[in-house]
Amino acid sequence: MFHPLHELKQRKEDEMRKLREELKKTVEMYNTVSREADEAKKEARKLQEWKAEEERKLEEAKFCEEAARAVAAAERQKTKAAMEAAQMAQLIAEMEAQKRKLAELKAFREAEAKQRALDQLANNKAAYRKYTINEIEAATDHFTMSYKIGEGGYGPVFKGTLDYTDVAIKVLRPDISQGQNQFKQEVEVLSCMRHPHLVLLIGACPEYGSLVYEYMENGSLEDRLFRKDNTPSLPWKTRFRIAAEIGTGLLFLHQTRPEPLVHRDLKPANILLDRNYVSKISDVGLARLVPPSFSDSVSQYRLTAARGTFCYIDPEYQRTGMLGVKSDVYSLGVVLLQLITSKAPVGLAVHVQEAIENGTFADMLDPTVPDWPVEEALLLAKLALKCCELSKKDRPDLASVVLPELNRLRNLGMQNEANISEKVVHETLHCHSEPQIELQGNQITLRSKWQRLKSMTRTWKASIFPPSRRPSEKLDKKALGVGCWSLTSCSGAPYEMKSAKSFST
Repeated sequence: MFHPLHELKQRKEDEMRKLREELKKTVEMYNTVSREADEAKKEARKLQEWKAEEERKLEEAKFCEEAARAVAAAERQKTKAAMEAAQMAQLIAEMEAQKRKLAELKAFREAEAKQRALDQLANNKAAYRKYTINEIEAATDHFTMSYKIGEGGYGPVFKGTLDYTDVAIKVLRPDISQGQNQFKQEVEVLSCMRHPHLVLLIGACPEYGSLVYEYMENGSLEDRLFRKDNTPSLPWKTRFRIAAEIGTGLLFLHQTRPEPLVHRDLKPANILLDRNYVSKISDVGLARLVPPSFSDSVSQYRLTAARGTFCYIDPEYQRTGMLGVKSDVYSLGVVLLQLITSKAPVGLAVHVQEAIENGTFADMLDPTVPDWPVEEALLLAKLALKCCELSKKDRPDLASVVLPELNRLRNLGMQNEANISEKVVHETLHCHSEPQIELQGNQITLRSKWQRLKSMTRTWKASIFPPSRRPSEKLDKKALGVGCWSLTSCSGAPYEMKSAKSFST
């Protein structure tokens, strides 16, 4: 019995030993698996860290790539801009070279034109009539004071008669250092210049330093504006026409070739009126010949001393001595303001500007003219104020801006004058009055056929309508040359019209 128990116990011990061995193996396996799990976790962490590092490197690479692309694009843009700049520089260089060639060609042609003009001037010594001292003294009765009609900047002016023609003789004063230079300049320039609105130089007396001009019956514009000797006031139509005539004559001086001419002393005293109140610019003795390279919008020429008349002289020219065609535009602006106001030039531009701003411009107009077109006069005043700008660059161009407006105003006056004349013609036809009058100038000719007016022809030279004259008054034929108009009859059908009206001062 002992023996079976012993075997059973032995078997149990064996089983226990096996279980212990299995447990030991299990524990060892667990430890091994735990170690492997820890190592796997470590490896996983390392792999995660490596992945994050690689992603960071990838982002950096992408950023660097984008930056490189941006730099490359900027470089390409710079290269393109540089190429375009180089092409533009080359184009500009070619244009400058072309301009230089054109400028050289223009200068060469202008030099040739100038030389031809100088040669023509040198060969055309008889372009003006030369008078002797005896002829000048006889024409002025030895310069009697009763023959004196004015005082120019370089000497007195006498009225005389040469070759049975009334003339104005300007005698240079010997006490003026520039007198002889002015005399030579006026003779050389004016003897070769002809324009309807420049005073005509008839001849000269080099021995006595005298210039012989055409005689202007109605004196200066200054005398007429201020009604010297109680002369009648100029109508607004005549003033608009005179403004356009002054601009036309001034533009002719500025466009003189081969060298433009600047007047430098434009003022009402130097604007003369003939028997028909046609204006002409006189006293170009202060003018200087300006090189053509300075004759455009930036035309300037340095002079040693500014010359001209106070209130009319260009402030910029007076301050800097830089002369240009815009210097005359300033003087023209002051003259235009005087044309519509008949006031002294001192501070006139400021007064007109203030009147426009305050709405009292109509009070600035010449009160002796009752029928001013205020709106048109205001436009003329604004144009004149632009001409009076202190800086040359701010003044309008004479040819493209000023003169077209002056011509428009002149045409407005002529249209108004034509309407008045048509009204008078209509009244004449209606009344059938028959005064027999024949005039040579300033006439309106009417022809009528059977029971109707077929044609009308107008010939205009000038028109002044004095308020004192009446149609019924008798005409003084000696006065018909000064600002008159008339209607004369001509042959026609059996019922021809022979009526006429006439006015004269």
